[in-house]
Amino acid sequence: MQITATLVKDLRDRTGLGMMECKNALVESDGDIEKAIEILRKKGIAKAEKKADRSAHEGAIISYIHPGNKLGVLLEVNCETDFVAVTNDFLTFAKDIAMHIAATNPLSIRREDIDPTLLEREKEIYRAQVREQKKPENIIERIVEGKVDKFYQENCLLEQPFVKDPQSTVKDYLTATIAKIGENINIARFVRFQLGENLQK
Repeated sequence: MQITATLVKDLRDRTGLGMMECKNALVESDGDIEKAIEILRKKGIAKAEKKADRSAHEGAIISYIHPGNKLGVLLEVNCETDFVAVTNDFLTFAKDIAMHIAATNPLSIRREDIDPTLLEREKEIYRAQVREQKKPENIIERIVEGKVDKFYQENCLLEQPFVKDPQSTVKDYLTATIAKIGENINIARFVRFQLGENLQK
């Protein structure tokens, strides 16, 4: 199949990647744009994994204030160079993540950051729920582990479905951005403020 300039442009618009990368993926997929996207995603993940160990000590602190001024987020995102820290791609990513945090209120960035005491309390609740359903003792822990996995997916930032594209996770978006920018990016920390949340009612 002939790979037209229009097809390449369509793929570029959907992925944000370079012309030659898009053209090569379309050649490899015989012009199938969905297969080409999958090829680019796999290559992007491989590239991103190679960059994941590189030091990221530059970056930006981004703020997001939700309309109405009752909810806000402060977020630190790191990259490798001060040049990348001021690019539109990097700043768009950081702003998107800050907005996502405002919308979903994650407990942590990664599952290993979850407070072990909180996790154990959740497990006890799940065990009690499963026993209430009269499930056999030998499968209770397996069911609890499944519920814990779902808890991570709902509460750990990187595992949450990305609000702007629920078919992808925040980690998918991070990986795609690393591949696009060509530098390691690290979501370092965040604080989410909601008006009156610490006040006694």
